[in-house]
Amino acid sequence: MFSFGVLSLSLLSLTAVVRSSIHKPSERKVFADAWAAPGLQPKPQVVLDAYDTGLFMPVGHMSAISSADFTILEHPLFPHHSVRVKKSYFCDGTVPAYTGYIDNEARHLFFYFFESRDDPDKDDVIFWTNGGPGGSSAIGLFMELGPCTVTSTGNTTFNPYSWNAHANIFFIDQPVGVGFSYAEYGESVGDSIEAGRDIAVFSAIFFEHFTKFKGRGYHLAGESYAGRYLPVFATEILKLNPWLLEAGLTPINLESIMIGNGCTHMPSMVSSKYDMQCKNISVPPIQDISTCVRLKQIRDRCKTLMRSCDEEFNVISCKAVFQFCDNSLEDAYLATGYNPYDISKYCEGPYEETLCYPITSNISTFLNRADTREALGVDPAVENYILSNMDVWAAFWGHLEIMFPTQYYIGALLERGIRVLVYVGANDWICNWVGNERMTLDLEWTRQAEFVSQPLREWEVDGAPAGLTRNVGPFTFATIFGAGHMAPYDKPKESLELLKRWIVEQDP
Repeated sequence: MFSFGVLSLSLLSLTAVVRSSIHKPSERKVFADAWAAPGLQPKPQVVLDAYDTGLFMPVGHMSAISSADFTILEHPLFPHHSVRVKKSYFCDGTVPAYTGYIDNEARHLFFYFFESRDDPDKDDVIFWTNGGPGGSSAIGLFMELGPCTVTSTGNTTFNPYSWNAHANIFFIDQPVGVGFSYAEYGESVGDSIEAGRDIAVFSAIFFEHFTKFKGRGYHLAGESYAGRYLPVFATEILKLNPWLLEAGLTPINLESIMIGNGCTHMPSMVSSKYDMQCKNISVPPIQDISTCVRLKQIRDRCKTLMRSCDEEFNVISCKAVFQFCDNSLEDAYLATGYNPYDISKYCEGPYEETLCYPITSNISTFLNRADTREALGVDPAVENYILSNMDVWAAFWGHLEIMFPTQYYIGALLERGIRVLVYVGANDWICNWVGNERMTLDLEWTRQAEFVSQPLREWEVDGAPAGLTRNVGPFTFATIFGAGHMAPYDKPKESLELLKRWIVEQDP
């Protein structure tokens, strides 16, 4: 099943574009593009000379961004990448908003950026992506945790529980082909490593240009398939940091990743789909006894088969195993009519049209309006906003990326002091808390035994139980009672409080 949570300007007048960086292609050729050409070392003195001679001039402050035309951001270390960005007061109304594209030659990723409502000059920066693969991050923005919520095809309302209450935040449609992102000449992205390089470079260009954010805490957040994206994206940023240092630049201060309802380790997740529909866990069993007996036999067989995928990873056999196991458990669930993103509810509307949430249809219609597209600065090359792109899903599936053991990245990040939060709405089925807890308990890292020994304890908001949690050092697992796959949509107050404790108070 495609998991959308896991799974909007004709102002592009390039003749009026404001450029901020190197102006002549001949000047750009002298710089080493260390990231695009692995093995080619950066030339620190050449990069420093670009600063000293005025070939590179950082924008400095967000207020310098034009609201009429795109400002182009470039950097001598990354001659194949640039960022075009414009300013507006779209969506929030109380703080500036910025939209634009991350351009990597023929690939163009659309993003939104909102300054913090609290203290943008001091607050941390959050990067948010939805999953799929192929799901638009406009779902996170306009349905869950963004500054405004789409209430109809033509209206939005202020969201008092937006995560920019405590942070500056990006929402990015990635990879290309998702949302308003697009590519030319048949370019595409089919794995998280390639997608992560664009995010790492974009992050470096952003922090180098907007100097007030330099050294600020940076947090990668997202949900569903982002449980696979984020550990890899974080790794690409850490891989890039030594190159930045060698070039005399400031490394990106990556502090944490925040995985919401992540489908991080598929063997754990597939087997737990039996538990969620046949055991009295978040809700009483929704399947009859005969069906549960049949599903248990499938689950037990699949646990053995899928374990071999972690150990041997034979592409052909693993693809067949995953298709059989996941489809068997999923088909039985979907036949019940329950919402795959919230086991306590039935699906609202045809799944293919609404993904069980009619608000998603409103979001698509709203973003395809001509006035919305103009306000956002959508490139005319984009014919329509794409909520969920099955071609992207198919490309990732073709690489069997969905079975790669991404949890190994999480263990490696923990060993390097990067904090990791795994939070899960307790009513989610497709990327449920049972599978996520198993992944966290089985995760190999230095303090694994200590983490496993900790009992789950309740955490509270305003004196009322909000979920269960377990923590050791940089690693925290938390559930959110009453929430489904899109936890900030179902429990906005509790989700915002969890964010505040994580990035502001750093209280696990």
